[in-house]
Amino acid sequence: MSLRARIAAPEPSGEHRENGHLVTSYRTKLLEEIDLAEMSALAAAERRSRLERVLGHIISREGPVLSTAERAQLIRRVVDEALGLGVLEPLLEDASITEIMVNGPDQIFVERAGRVEQVPVRFASHEQLMQTIERIVSTVNRRVDESNPMVDARLPSGERVNVIIPPLALDGATLTIRRFPRAYTLHELITMGTLDEQMLMLLAALVRAKFNVVVSGPTGSGKTTLLNALSGLIPDGERIITVEDAAELQLQQSHVIRLESRPPNVEGNGQITIRDLVRNSLRMRPDRIIVGEVRGGETLDMLQAMSTGHDGSLATVHANSAEDALMRLQTLASMSDVSIPYEALHDQINSAVDCIVQLVRNADGSRRVSEIALLDSHGHEDYRITTVCRFEADPMSADRVVRGRFGYGPMPERVAERLRLANEAVPPAFGVAAFPTELNTRDGRRR
Repeated sequence: MSLRARIAAPEPSGEHRENGHLVTSYRTKLLEEIDLAEMSALAAAERRSRLERVLGHIISREGPVLSTAERAQLIRRVVDEALGLGVLEPLLEDASITEIMVNGPDQIFVERAGRVEQVPVRFASHEQLMQTIERIVSTVNRRVDESNPMVDARLPSGERVNVIIPPLALDGATLTIRRFPRAYTLHELITMGTLDEQMLMLLAALVRAKFNVVVSGPTGSGKTTLLNALSGLIPDGERIITVEDAAELQLQQSHVIRLESRPPNVEGNGQITIRDLVRNSLRMRPDRIIVGEVRGGETLDMLQAMSTGHDGSLATVHANSAEDALMRLQTLASMSDVSIPYEALHDQINSAVDCIVQLVRNADGSRRVSEIALLDSHGHEDYRITTVCRFEADPMSADRVVRGRFGYGPMPERVAERLRLANEAVPPAFGVAAFPTELNTRDGRRR
């Protein structure tokens, strides 16, 4: 959409109708005052600043008389409608908001500190919401219409966007914006209660000893945040390749190659999948591969990489427990176009996965490591899982806050020996067990 079209777009009717004529009037006057060719050549921040100054002069010259707060609100509203995302702009600037959910023009919800709440803003009409959606998807060379009613995209600032419109969305266009997560260190996560010092010592030893670690958890449990924190434990100087659907990882090492998948263009061509990138990364001489999330046939390629010389790799997967994560990996790997017997996939996972870090999102919105499990089985053996750490929750308190403590269990001898050979100490809380708990996942029974 051209700059003139954005500024001159008609003001929809709706809430705050009494101010609608002011926005329309000043948008028209702003269009008359500015040089569009000059504005188009400016950077986005400078363009906004210039428009705000010009509009401020117009209001001072022609009225109406407004308070300082009303004047600032009017200027922001006109410029937001012209260049930004309208009523969503203040929400995007609020650092405490991690997700924005638009359920049609009349309902906007946000997530703060893990809790979802409705905010007292709305779009003036369905047309205004659709204009905002079209502005978002056009920045990534996508389109949304009845023939293409679902779109996944990423804003230039990093936010992930999902759009679904009628006829698939029965109650109006739905827009979900997931904020680019801030990179937390493991020590910050300890302060937040996600894990504790003993768990940090264990995870640090496992990563440095090049154990293959899978971070598992449901949607919104903090998998990417923990994965990013764990990546900070990788020694500097190793060649790390990250593969993601939407680039969120923020590694601080000096030798990092970031790869991001690409959706098809408006003609349906040019798609590059996660699997394409994982396969290509194996030709790039990586020391470690980090996959933001495995969700399909690329799981097989990732498992093969983990078991054929790329030790110390990291990945995330959607699952509700460590046991479920193994079965989920096995199912996802079977989605590959390569026909492999289910038993062979079982053996592949036994050779590839060393540790599963399970996350949970609690009822109070907090995210926490609920379990650290070590896989101590090989080849044709049944999956043998040892849970060495588990969060033991207390009953829900009257203030609806989840409290509890981390409990520790002994570590398998073979795992402890592998750490010793890598010159890594077993943390004091994790003694060594000769007979770890076993899980027979071929028939789903514990023994």
